[in-house]
Amino acid sequence: MGNDAMARRKATDMPAGSGSGYPPPHDAQCQGRKWHTLGDAFGLTQFGVKLLRLKPGVWSSQRHWHSHEDEFVYMLEGEATLVTDAGEEAFCAGDCVGFKAGVKDGHCIQNNSDSDAVMLVMGSRDDRDFGDYPDIDMKFWPGRYSAPARWTRKDGSDF
Repeated sequence: MGNDAMARRKATDMPAGSGSGYPPPHDAQCQGRKWHTLGDAFGLTQFGVKLLRLKPGVWSSQRHWHSHEDEFVYMLEGEATLVTDAGEEAFCAGDCVGFKAGVKDGHCIQNNSDSDAVMLVMGSRDDRDFGDYPDIDMKFWPGRYSAPARWTRKDGSDF
C-alpha cells in the first residue's frame, strides 16, 4: 500500500487505555473499562472508533447525551444492559444502537453479567460538542480539538 496510515492492523495491537477520566465520585463505576483506540492510528479526524471491553460490574460511562456528536455502538461479544431514558433492556452480541446528536436521551451500557462484554463504539467529532449527565450534577466540555477538556457542575463551576 505504501501508506502506513492505510496498512491493515489488528485491533488489539492498537493504542490501549483503561479506567475513567470522570472526576470522583463519578469515576467508580467505570474504572474497569478497557479499550483500544482504532480510528486515530489511521489518521481519521471526522469520527472516532474504540474497541471497548467491560468486565462484569463495569459501566461504559455515566448516563449521558451529546450536544453535537452522533454515537453508535455495536455489541460484538457478551451481554450487558442498555440504559436509556426509556429504561433498561438487554443488549447482546449482534445488537446495535445509535444516538443522534442533540437528542436528550441519556444512555450508557452496564455490564451486569458474569462475563466480559465487548463492543465497537463510534462517534462523530465536533468542536462544539458538550456532554450532559442527567442523573448527576456534571457536564463535559471536550478538549480533543481546540481547548483543554473540562468537567463542570451544571452551574458551570469546576470539579
